[in-house]
Amino acid sequence: MTLEKIEMFEAFGIELEYMLVDQESLEVRPVADEVLARLSSIATAKANRADPSPVAIGDCSDVSLGNITWSNELAAHVIELKVSEPTANLRELSSNFESAIKDLRPILRSSGIRLLPTGMHPWMNPKTQTVLWQHENQAIYQAFDRVFNCETHGWSNVQSVHLNLPFANENEFARLHAAVRLVLPILPALSASSPVVDGALTGSLDSRLLHYAAHCHAVPSLTGNLIPEAVFDEATYRREIFSSIEHDICPHDQAGVFDVEFLNARGAIARFDRGSIEIRVMDVQEYPGADVAICAAVIALLKELVSEKHSSFLTQKSHTTAQLRQSFDRVCVDAENAMIDDAMYLHALGIESSASTAGDVWKTLLSRLRHSDNVVAGLFAPLEIIQQHGTLATRIARALGPAFTREDLQDVYHQLADCVEVWEPFQP
Repeated sequence: MTLEKIEMFEAFGIELEYMLVDQESLEVRPVADEVLARLSSIATAKANRADPSPVAIGDCSDVSLGNITWSNELAAHVIELKVSEPTANLRELSSNFESAIKDLRPILRSSGIRLLPTGMHPWMNPKTQTVLWQHENQAIYQAFDRVFNCETHGWSNVQSVHLNLPFANENEFARLHAAVRLVLPILPALSASSPVVDGALTGSLDSRLLHYAAHCHAVPSLTGNLIPEAVFDEATYRREIFSSIEHDICPHDQAGVFDVEFLNARGAIARFDRGSIEIRVMDVQEYPGADVAICAAVIALLKELVSEKHSSFLTQKSHTTAQLRQSFDRVCVDAENAMIDDAMYLHALGIESSASTAGDVWKTLLSRLRHSDNVVAGLFAPLEIIQQHGTLATRIARALGPAFTREDLQDVYHQLADCVEVWEPFQP
């Protein structure tokens, strides 16, 4: 997916990751290669108006069906669906995702598997259940495993939404990057969906981000401080971020397998090769309609910030990574219940308060955006569920209660998997 030369907010790319799990037990099933091969056979038959013919397992890692493309990921039990080309029509995108999942459903059912949403599998053991993708680009995945050990939650048990935002020139990059840095700390208050790891509540509503923050501990410069540095031009970004990554990875990469830009693992990364900033801090929700609605709200808020409606570009640039990370860490733990007491930060978002919960911040923002942005208004139903009943993580924890059995856990996550199929929010 390339967004190069597309102007800011002209079109967007969205990618969603799901786990492939056993239809009954919900144990992870490392069969993404088999699923993609069967899907490729069907896609080819449709294109040629012929009967399906077998495609060898491993011969395809991407299968496009019109507006949506299915792809592999590092772990063989994870599959991704994304827009085939950048789109400006977010309302239609929700329907496109729904159609793509319907296309996949017969393959899943005949294989005895289903898609499991949320940011993390609730009881997967990555040490014993991780299987890496064994086909195209496997050398890169094997190199990651050698350097970082991918048999961990931070590598093989993290399912996220990636939102790709275009910029056409240096000025657009600067303004977009400043705005993105401000939005990152409060995103888990909308998108947290990973309260359970290793079969137990962790005490953090966005456990995925806590594991993600530490997944590159062998070479910390890859993730940095998660909130990107206050850098607003390509030359400085390459000097301060890419050069550091290149220097630190060099001792681990004698064969030259890694690409420096691909290694950048901050919560939002600049992709100068395709003219975009990619936001990575959002957990997958219970069905794609909710993910698209959250992305629409994020885009609308970024538009406000870039327009300097509530704070100047200079003010937005002035917030340090350390300050933003402090709020971000609180929100990762408590999501909508986290207290944000950075008055300057709140004022930059147009919140006239010295302290507020992240949930109340979003209530103010969403009320504002709903009235000013037709796309947000048209996709508001999932956001209203979050406002009224809490993040998906909060709803999961509420459904489980303080003391739950493995059977209770399995029942709740079966309900979550049902949400993907019936296209409905999770309301315990």
